[in-house]
Amino acid sequence: MTEFSRSFPEGFLFGAATAAYQIEGAAFEDGRTASIWDAFSRVPGAVIGADNGDVACDHYHRFRDDVALMKDLGLDTYRFSVSWSRVRPDGGPVNRKGLDFYERLVDELRANDILPWLTLYHWDLPQAIEEKGGWTVRSTSEQFLEYALSVHDALGDRVQNWTTLNEPWCSSFLSYTAGIHAPGRYSVTDGVLAAHHLMLGHGAVVRELRERDADLRLGITLNLTVADAVDPTDAADADAARRIDGQFNRWFLDPIFRGEYPADVIEDIRAVAPEAIDALEAANQPGDLNTISQPLDALGVNYYHGEFVGGAPDPQPPLPGDAPTDRPAASPFPSHEGIYWHDRGLPRTNMHWEVQPEGLTRLLQRVWAEYAQPAGTALYVTENGASYDDALVVEDGVARVHDLERTQFLLAHLDAILHAADAGVDVRGYFYWSLLDNFEWAWGYAKRFGIVHVDYDTQVRTAKDSALEYRRVIAARALDDAAVPVSGAVPHPGAPISTLQR
Repeated sequence: MTEFSRSFPEGFLFGAATAAYQIEGAAFEDGRTASIWDAFSRVPGAVIGADNGDVACDHYHRFRDDVALMKDLGLDTYRFSVSWSRVRPDGGPVNRKGLDFYERLVDELRANDILPWLTLYHWDLPQAIEEKGGWTVRSTSEQFLEYALSVHDALGDRVQNWTTLNEPWCSSFLSYTAGIHAPGRYSVTDGVLAAHHLMLGHGAVVRELRERDADLRLGITLNLTVADAVDPTDAADADAARRIDGQFNRWFLDPIFRGEYPADVIEDIRAVAPEAIDALEAANQPGDLNTISQPLDALGVNYYHGEFVGGAPDPQPPLPGDAPTDRPAASPFPSHEGIYWHDRGLPRTNMHWEVQPEGLTRLLQRVWAEYAQPAGTALYVTENGASYDDALVVEDGVARVHDLERTQFLLAHLDAILHAADAGVDVRGYFYWSLLDNFEWAWGYAKRFGIVHVDYDTQVRTAKDSALEYRRVIAARALDDAAVPVSGAVPHPGAPISTLQR
């Protein structure tokens, strides 16, 4: 019998995560109207294969079977998002049928002793609101609050854990500056304004929900990274790492936890796009940063890989990852000139992302020490996962997916979390991304992150080997050291970022 030698902290939650547009389908059923992703996926060249989320995993009709699958895997909790376009179509009045779906889902989770973990916004802004300015205008923050309160009216008696936003870096700079995600704009100013109004909406929701019910556990999820300089003693290399850290991490962490934008990043952006900082200063009204910096119970950390950057090109630069489409893409970093990504020779997923588990340990330690611990905020790893080319095989009449690389990825990152916990970090849960293979944004259905394989033609679900191993870990609530890949414990100094963040 295998000895599980390293236990997780008492009360540690094991879960998996999904997002509404990526799995629900039923895109125009029961009153739901178009989101920015319904519109963007129909722009020629925006999504590989011209794929869209009209059907996706058909979770809207199959959620009970999916909850039964979660129960079989032993999940403690399930992180899902609510579709704004389903609950308040076009940003208008409440759609009762849309809310009914989430009530049924939450009730099914609770009936199976699975803790519902609700995310209010995972990038699916109603298209009608985008056409009035989207996140670049203040009124969207106000409409987000109205929508959030509608969801709380329906579910506040059954859901304790509320996440306002998922990865505002993606829904601002990747979406409004780089043009890679919906709505596909190319503007530094629009990205800066979107980030401010996203955080403003977050803070307003936290404040109002806290006043409604002091027992709710409220938080936000940020995608964060470790940014390492090729040579920390070289001024140009160190500055490249500082700028990536500033624009990726601190642009959100500092307003949320310290009530201020990082002064160095303000000047970095002012140097290349002064009009963007002028617009931010005009939009940042008195009291905004107080609203943004509401106290939080939980900070969700999404981690996929780190960055290894310098001030000069790598003599042997990393092989480029495949672009999903031929649609032009700009840098999501306003201050990107003179920053070059270098290769460390680490294993890569088929998103061309390097596998760097030790980066998660360092990231959790840094965020805990500098932001969460002083604020009394617990940490959760709310997304972490990998895409590989999975093959479905039939053995003795049973369908199987032998995804060894994903299984190793999962174990190595759970090991990294234990290293952080051993160092004193208050990290209370892990959500694998994703429960199901799904619509992977600009990649369409070409990339599979799930621990459960989905046949998109038949909608048949097949638990992969990674899911079976995760079930084993959850049952033991511990790791078997012999099963953890060596890379889970050996430090690596960093890795390049893909412009296509999950």
